[in-house]
Formats: sequence, C-alpha cells, structure tokens
Amino acid sequence: MDAAAFTARVHALADPVEKEKLQRYFKTGPGEYGEGDVFLGVRVARLSVLCKEFIDLPPAELDILLGSPLHEVRAGALSIMDRQARRKRTPEDRRRELYELYLRRLDRINNWDLVDMAAPYVVGGYLHRRDRAPLYQLAASPNLWARRTAVLATAYFVRAGEFGDTLALAEILLHDKEDLLHKAVGWWLREVGNRDQGRLLAFLDRHAAAMPRVMLRYAIERLPEDRRRHYRELKRVTA
Repeated sequence: MDAAAFTARVHALADPVEKEKLQRYFKTGPGEYGEGDVFLGVRVARLSVLCKEFIDLPPAELDILLGSPLHEVRAGALSIMDRQARRKRTPEDRRRELYELYLRRLDRINNWDLVDMAAPYVVGGYLHRRDRAPLYQLAASPNLWARRTAVLATAYFVRAGEFGDTLALAEILLHDKEDLLHKAVGWWLREVGNRDQGRLLAFLDRHAAAMPRVMLRYAIERLPEDRRRHYRELKRVTA
C-alpha cells in the first residue's frame, strides 16, 4: 500500500475513450484553463472505489502522488486526503499534515475538480476552529486555484451554519476576472441563501448590480421568481 502500488492500479483502470472525453471536459487544450493536463481516462466511480482501499496512505506517499503528471493520480491523492480529513478518528496531527500538504502542493492542485474534492474538509475543516487568515491570503493570490480554494474551504463553515467568511470572501472576489471563480462564489452564496435567505438577500441588495452575471445567476438560482427577476433587473440597469 504505497504510491507506486496506487499508481499501478490507476493505470490498470485507464480507458482511452474516456480519456478523450475527460480531456475535452476539463479544457486541456491550448489556452484553456487545464492546458497540458494529462488524463488516463478513469471514471470517478472506479477511482473512488480504489481510494477506499488506499485510505490509510500516509502523507509522504500522498505527496508522491500529488507530484504525478497524471490527473487521476493526483485526484486519487486528494480523494484519500478528503476521506482521512472526514474521519472522526483521524488525529489532529494528521489533519495538520494534510492541511499543510495541500497548501504546499497547490501547484499540483490545478483544476476545479481537484480543488472541490479536498478544500472543504482538508482546508476548511482544519481551519474551522482556528485563525482563518490563511483563507484571505489565498483569496489574494494570483493563482486561480488558490482563490477557488479559499471559497471552497468555506463550504465546511456554511454546513456548520457559519456564513461570515463566505460572504466576506465573496465581497473580496466580487470583481475577479475568472469565470471559474464567479461560479464558485455564486454557488456558495446560493448555499448560504438555502440556510439563511435573509443574509443572502442583504448581500445581493448591496452587490447584485456589480456582480458578474454568472456569479449572480448561481447565487439567485433558488430564490423565488420575483426575487430573481428583481436582481436581474438591477444588473441590467447597471450593465
């Protein structure tokens, strides 16, 4: 049960037809956000089953996996990290190691699925009862995936009924130029609204007119139609 064994098992699951689909889906062409990323063509469900077998891999072996040029190998490492972070019996020193490994290897966490897989529990879970200043440092990074990590980490807080950091980071990232950030911010604003519609409406009353269209569309998706129409009109008037 080490990085080499895991990588060999991932190779055995490769599917060339699936590989072509994944490389298109994750935008690996020239000039796209996933440019140059290499896929084997492993379905998520099959990778998930494999990760359960390797759930006890130590951070040193996970670090090796994160260095792989293969997307599914890195995805497997992050899935295992997420599983370890979710386990109640995982000791605090291991949670710290996973958190530090994630941040140290951000250069290898270079697509939205990789961020979304591990940021909530590995980063957000670790910071839940700690100083959350690292999230604001990530939000100020020129690295798109660091900024998305900041937003996705707050998923843990939102699920715990704590919305302040999600709203504060949304305000900081309001004018970000990246569509993948607009979607992430809008997504978690929507989740805030699912739990406390008043907090979302207060945010939208202040910022809807200035929000990127995709961010606004995601944020208002589950509001009543009259509310959605109101905020779309605010955006249209200031466009």
